[in-house]
Amino acid sequence: MRIKILSLLVAVALIACAGTNSEQDTIKVNSPSGNIAVEFNINTKGRPYYTVRFNNSVAIDTSYLGFEFEGSEPIKSGIKVLSAKITAHDESWEMPWGEQRVVANRYNELRILLKEEKDEERALFVVFKAYDDGIGFRYEFPEQDNWTEARIAEELTEFNLTEDYKTFWIPGDWDIYEHLYSTTKFSEIDAQSYIERTNLAQSYIPGNAVNTPVTMVGESGIHLSFHEAALIDYAGMTLQVDTDNLRLTSNLVGSENTSYKVFKKLPFETPWRTIQITDKASDLIASNLIVNLNEPNKIGDVSWFTPMKYTGVWWEMHLGKSSWDYGMEMINGKWVDTGKAHGKHGATTENVKSFIDFSAANNIGGVLVEGWNTGWERWIGFEDREGVFDFITPYPDYDLEEVTSYAAQKGVEIIMHHETSAATQTYEQQQDTAYALMNHYGMHAVKSGYVGKILPKGEYHHGQYMVNQYNNAAIKAATYEVAVNAHEPIKATGLRRTYPNIISREGLRGQEFNAWSGDGGNPPEHLPIVAFTRMLAGPIDFTPGVFNIKFNEYREDNQVNTTLAQQLALYVVIYSPVQMAADLVEHYEANPRALQFIKDVGVDWEQTMVLDGAVGDYVAIAREERETGNWFVGGITDENGRTMTLDFSFLDKEESYKATIYKDGPLAHWDDNPLDLKIETVEISSDSALDIVLASGGGFAISMQKI
Repeated sequence: MRIKILSLLVAVALIACAGTNSEQDTIKVNSPSGNIAVEFNINTKGRPYYTVRFNNSVAIDTSYLGFEFEGSEPIKSGIKVLSAKITAHDESWEMPWGEQRVVANRYNELRILLKEEKDEERALFVVFKAYDDGIGFRYEFPEQDNWTEARIAEELTEFNLTEDYKTFWIPGDWDIYEHLYSTTKFSEIDAQSYIERTNLAQSYIPGNAVNTPVTMVGESGIHLSFHEAALIDYAGMTLQVDTDNLRLTSNLVGSENTSYKVFKKLPFETPWRTIQITDKASDLIASNLIVNLNEPNKIGDVSWFTPMKYTGVWWEMHLGKSSWDYGMEMINGKWVDTGKAHGKHGATTENVKSFIDFSAANNIGGVLVEGWNTGWERWIGFEDREGVFDFITPYPDYDLEEVTSYAAQKGVEIIMHHETSAATQTYEQQQDTAYALMNHYGMHAVKSGYVGKILPKGEYHHGQYMVNQYNNAAIKAATYEVAVNAHEPIKATGLRRTYPNIISREGLRGQEFNAWSGDGGNPPEHLPIVAFTRMLAGPIDFTPGVFNIKFNEYREDNQVNTTLAQQLALYVVIYSPVQMAADLVEHYEANPRALQFIKDVGVDWEQTMVLDGAVGDYVAIAREERETGNWFVGGITDENGRTMTLDFSFLDKEESYKATIYKDGPLAHWDDNPLDLKIETVEISSDSALDIVLASGGGFAISMQKI
């Protein structure tokens, strides 16, 4: 690692008059290349504000900062600048796993000390970091004699826009992110329209706000994406929409159990508020702004976690082929096998062994087992779910000892599943026991779930209470050498840098909606939007690889709304260090030629190149596998077919590559003919270029090995 920190001189005249509250005392910091500039000032009423320029044009207009508190006066006016300091930072750090091995972290930091002129004389820092791909800023509250704790009623951070952007958004739901994206003008955002059409019982949308990341495209080609980084012991931030004034304002997720939204003891800092800014859509994906704004690794070596592909007992339950529950009854507070098992239980020793055999034969490192433990008969529809799951007791037809021993012999790891049913106290009480069980059996990854309304009642999935639940579970898991893939989670905010056992998460409308949602599933445009919105936050456990696109034998009215070629492309396009081969074993065995790409494709990358893309339309990404030097390329499109021209200049100029191309056949169409797949092999070098035709809802995948 290399680190260089250089203090820069802020103009003497500026510091000398910084406390005068004159609007002529602008403090400015530029990004390293100068393409982005942040300007900070205090108006004549003592209100702090900032603006952001991109390529000398205003990208974020005058936007005020501040806080409202319970039990004390707000901090939003009557403020003066005490000092300002600019430092330059240039470092690189290495991802233990990720989209690339080495990450450059180069920015200029502006640290401003503010103090009230009122009686309280409370002080805080506002810290800006200006990168070439965007900015991050946060509030820091130092220790001070006259102020020891804060009950934050609302954060008053503004983002004032300069035009009516084309916006890709989901509603500011306090409980879930599992909504389809809408594409509208900013002035047409109506988040509360989702209240009547969501089919998700745990949804809660209190106002016209959007969740982050929310991405916008301007008429000039500017791209903005708003999010947050390093969300620790704080409420998640939604963004309140002012359609008349083209303004976003922070709207923290609250609780029914307190009249404030965040409680903190001083000293503390908020999460970073982030704005990615570029004139090219592909640069949004290439940006490392979110992870860079997080602290370095705090848990040390994580070589016990290996990025992997995995299969599992999961998709068959969504199809209705099998079930999570066994058919036990609760008698006197204990689960009892009364001999009334329905015979559809999926997590049997025999069934899991079949997945282990298939995985071992196809270069797939893991098997996920859902529905292995007692309690599934009762958790849906019951308000009191505390104590239902115990996370250590398997059903009678699942031999944990036999399964884990068999998997170890085959070189396959069992991935644990913990469905908490959002009963947080039960899970918190049993975490040590559950993680110790995993450690005993050599399991190093767990998929956790939080389906349902949070217990205790009155809390929401994305409030401060649950932020701490999710983060503390992962921090504790690290002490047992367990990595966490959370579903129904808080948003990803780059904490995988600080705690690299936080490997992936759901946090979007996933593949399972294609199996059972009553609204037609995820439309073809869904993932070309996700790549430029949700994926900017961090890895996604989307569970790709469904070969049986139209599963009429299970659900006649549902299907996956992509071609088979796009399902292969997703292993490259949608990043996660754990990638599921989600379909049933029999469907893979029926199509060995397509399965070959899943066998070959990597999951851990030396570097990533975003070749092309347009938000909501299409994207193409190339990734080089660590250790082998093999390259893989994936491209997807929305409902519009198109031709992509690929330039392979990113390849090693001294090498030639054998390229196996999996692409849509001439008659392919996501609905009419999704299985039309053409496979061809060609020789590729850095001088090569290829035109590839993508069908409606289609895609392509390329595997390249050095000759």
